[in-house]
Amino acid sequence: MAGPGQPPAVPEGRQHPAGQAPGSVAAAPASPFQRLVQARRLRDLSSDGGVLKEVLRPGAGEPVPPDASVAVKYSGYLEYADEPFCTNCYRKLPRLMKLGKDITLGGLEIGLLTMKKGELARFVFTPDYAYGKLGCPPLIPLNAVVLFEVELLDFLDSAESDRFFALTAEQQGMFPLQKVLKVADTEREFGNYLYRQQHFLDSKDRYKRAYSILGRSPSNEAERCQIDASKLLVLLNLSLTYLKLERPARALAYGEKALEINQRNAKALFRCGQACLCMTEYEKARDFLVRAQQIQPFNHDINNELKKLSSCYKDYVDKEKEMCCRMFAPLNSSPV
Repeated sequence: MAGPGQPPAVPEGRQHPAGQAPGSVAAAPASPFQRLVQARRLRDLSSDGGVLKEVLRPGAGEPVPPDASVAVKYSGYLEYADEPFCTNCYRKLPRLMKLGKDITLGGLEIGLLTMKKGELARFVFTPDYAYGKLGCPPLIPLNAVVLFEVELLDFLDSAESDRFFALTAEQQGMFPLQKVLKVADTEREFGNYLYRQQHFLDSKDRYKRAYSILGRSPSNEAERCQIDASKLLVLLNLSLTYLKLERPARALAYGEKALEINQRNAKALFRCGQACLCMTEYEKARDFLVRAQQIQPFNHDINNELKKLSSCYKDYVDKEKEMCCRMFAPLNSSPV
């Protein structure tokens, strides 16, 4: 079967299609995309043949909801072209794109709404669902039919979060707690995704946004536990992100807030120890790290940080001794 960039092969010795008399006008050969559609019987998503889909690898779970932000890898092909005219497959972790805002191809948005996490699919879009009759010269010609291969890595449903932050502060205060917790969790997931992309400033802002809505007073002990559990995750992430931003004082502050919720949280103690080590507050660092080690004695990260602390402290003491020796060394009476 001809793939993208490969013209359809014509068998030798066949001058005329079967049943065609010599001298009659030959029918135009099918294009590669037409042959693909005919051979694979692609599913018609738009009911007019404008958006056709073939699943190359099935996904799992629910399909993408309408207001989601998606992380996809994609490559777009023109007929008879060996290389994609657009792709983001060189990125290890693509940026999140919001449906209805960041995706400009109507056909691609229709296709994404049918996909599940982990799915790999192939789509063929007619001009009305892609770049239109005029195309996008010089890259996309007039009336171009395009093929896209798309892998859905992940998606985050931000509909509830979008609605919540569009409300006034008073209206937000009336929001049911379970929905507030869901919004906070969504914002934390956005922060996690941005953190994995090493966009630490953006991830910090998402975590702060999540933390800002968790300050409501609980009406009972069960609600307090739910709020504290959500707060704890956000505070730990804020502490870690500020360490990446090389702002250890802020990392320590958020780590200590986490310890106010759970004083035996090993991650919070570890983050505080890391922050103090960065600030060369060695005694405080040792106190936090030893407490973390007592809770998780076989944690490699904690044990390695204690070794690092020991090495840094030894270097610090050696430098202090050297400085003292220089300060109190006898003056040399010899001529300079």
